[in-house]
Amino acid sequence: MTNPTSTTTTPGADGARAGRREWTALGVLMLPLLLVSMDVSVLYFAIPAISADLRPSGTQQLWIFDIYAFVLAGLLMTMGSLGDRIGRRKLLLVGAAAFGAASLVAAYANSAETLIAARAVLGIGGATLMPSTMALIRTMFTDPAQRAKAIGMWSGVMTGGIALGSVMSGVLVQYFWWGSVFLVNLPAMALLLVLGPILLPESKDPEPGRFDWLSVPLSMAAVLPVIYGLKEIPSEGWNVQYVVSITVGLLFAALFVHRQRTATSPMISPALFRGRGFAPAVVLNLVSSFAMLGSAFFTTQYLQSVLDKSALEAALWALLPSVPIGAAAPIATQLVQKGVNRAYVVTAGFVIAAAGYGMLALAGTDSLWLVLAACGVLASGIVMVISQMTDLAMGAAPAERAGAASSLLETGAEFGGALGMAVLGSIGTAIYRHEIPSSAPAVAHETLGGALAVAGQLPGRAGDALATAAREAFTSGMRGAAIAGAVLLAGAAIAAAATLRRIHVREQEAEEVAA
Repeated sequence: MTNPTSTTTTPGADGARAGRREWTALGVLMLPLLLVSMDVSVLYFAIPAISADLRPSGTQQLWIFDIYAFVLAGLLMTMGSLGDRIGRRKLLLVGAAAFGAASLVAAYANSAETLIAARAVLGIGGATLMPSTMALIRTMFTDPAQRAKAIGMWSGVMTGGIALGSVMSGVLVQYFWWGSVFLVNLPAMALLLVLGPILLPESKDPEPGRFDWLSVPLSMAAVLPVIYGLKEIPSEGWNVQYVVSITVGLLFAALFVHRQRTATSPMISPALFRGRGFAPAVVLNLVSSFAMLGSAFFTTQYLQSVLDKSALEAALWALLPSVPIGAAAPIATQLVQKGVNRAYVVTAGFVIAAAGYGMLALAGTDSLWLVLAACGVLASGIVMVISQMTDLAMGAAPAERAGAASSLLETGAEFGGALGMAVLGSIGTAIYRHEIPSSAPAVAHETLGGALAVAGQLPGRAGDALATAAREAFTSGMRGAAIAGAVLLAGAAIAAAATLRRIHVREQEAEEVAA
């Protein structure tokens, strides 16, 4: 017998097809999701104006930029589990209200401290919105084909939002004041608060058990030090404090895992990983984020510092690769629905992404179109993988644990992105420092930005020679990192083919037994 709570909170039993109401609700969910993903990059062009107005210290400026992502990553698992217990719609609406209020405070902040606090609350709101939207998709779209299509749209919006955020901030800051980058959040959150209670079904675990409060600080202590260390390594190098930070985080991660395995009502049930395909989906999704953000570390600098584009010009050029991305997830979904083994589709996605890295490995210091094409190919392959791995993981997770499952996927993606920037960034930096002439000033050996700053102060040919050498050294580093990325994705393609093929075979055997 179906629990009364679940019958009133989901559209129907697994396999029931969603109608116009559910698809309209999905459109409502896409707006806050777009804004949450945009907030990751929305300050790229607003920081100079904020610095001129609020005059933050160097440390405060870093916190203004980074605290949103830190809080978001640290609370994803907590909020996913909390939504399973109190109701995903309820948590979504609370998060939307907090996100809207914090956006208003951030827009009119009159001090750096106020803006930092507002950005922290935005991170809390984002942590409630992201897993809640995916969990609600899992409960609204119980038909596998429709769920796959909805998740493909979700993946496209998430990827597009990050690219769009930087461009939107550049346009708004140019024509308005820096606070306008936060005010754009208000209409979407207001729409969600009005239409959410009408269109979105409530859903939660009917028997969640007691909330494990000890797991909250353990999860944050596991996630935050690792994310912090990995984010700092690309720019600062393998400093002892960052290695210690990562080590401490990993120790707390071990304690967190032990707690989940021994607690009566764990925050993240180990049973999730017994779902067919869930664990491979989380790992392959992490690898996808590694590849995506690892490449972004180089391509954004390449457009601005190697090709000498302004920040806004670079952001506008970076929109071009997003054109093919919009078709990648729907194509992957259509192939799977027409009977193509998911293992082959995911393997193809990794191979396409590896080809994108291969193209990037051919770039010179004046290869705008090649780099843009490489980014488009790489991102299209990655989005194919992400959409399929998200669908596989959410389909394998029980509906009552959809929030926890979604939060695990997204936390893994945060780790993967930070790890990609750290590992590939370190490879590129090592090659850069090896290639830069030994006679160059010490500052020039640290970063391309430092080299160009010094070159601008040198007279005539000396400055031009240093700038040219630094750009060539950076491009060499990018090529080396691209080769490493291509090798990693080739390995991921082999792993996906082997692992997901076995899952597909077991699914077919289960269907034959049931028949």
